[in-house]
Amino acid sequence: MLIYDLSHKLDSETQPYPGDPVFSCHQAANIKEHGYNLTSLTLGSHTGTHIDAPYHFLEKGKTIDELDLSLLIGPAAIVDVPSKKPRERITWDDLVRADVVGLLDGGCRILLVRTGWSRHWKSPTYLDHPFLDRGAAEKLVKLGVRVLGVDTMNPDETPDGSGAEGDFGVHEIILGADSMIVENLTGLEQLPGNHVHVSLLPLNIAYCDGSPIRAVAWIP
Repeated sequence: MLIYDLSHKLDSETQPYPGDPVFSCHQAANIKEHGYNLTSLTLGSHTGTHIDAPYHFLEKGKTIDELDLSLLIGPAAIVDVPSKKPRERITWDDLVRADVVGLLDGGCRILLVRTGWSRHWKSPTYLDHPFLDRGAAEKLVKLGVRVLGVDTMNPDETPDGSGAEGDFGVHEIILGADSMIVENLTGLEQLPGNHVHVSLLPLNIAYCDGSPIRAVAWIP
């Protein structure tokens, strides 16, 4: 079975969300001195390809270790919006034109938004990604979406560094519906068609708001 890797590799150039901890990795033990290799990692809970639990924005929301894992493995629909410009809004009309209603009609609870923006990973342009409209997020929840995945830094607009605070409307809608968000997916353009199966499992971290994941897809 062919497995498609949808995860960015973690390395010294991994882009954090502005203000988040920077990923670092260094050798803590080696075979020559200690008889074994051991690596020390430092990273934030939202590093690289990762998942947001409701607790990320809700004081009483579910934490990573409380998530229903059955929602994170299974069929996923992929909606294409490849022509968006930097910091352009993805509206409900855009999703309708891409047949999001038809794609979800089979009962898919996982929706991946394929913008192609992952090609800008590790560049300043990556932060200028298109973003989802709050109203579109509300309609996706009504259609039964429980996991929203994006190949961008954020389903909301990422701050541009000017000091203006970000609008977290999509986070508030999706996480507020006891659902989950997967960010920084990559390689969605390699997936054939608009339906795949995915695994988006997080680390089992107690009381945590998010976790890096190894996102993969396959054709059943």
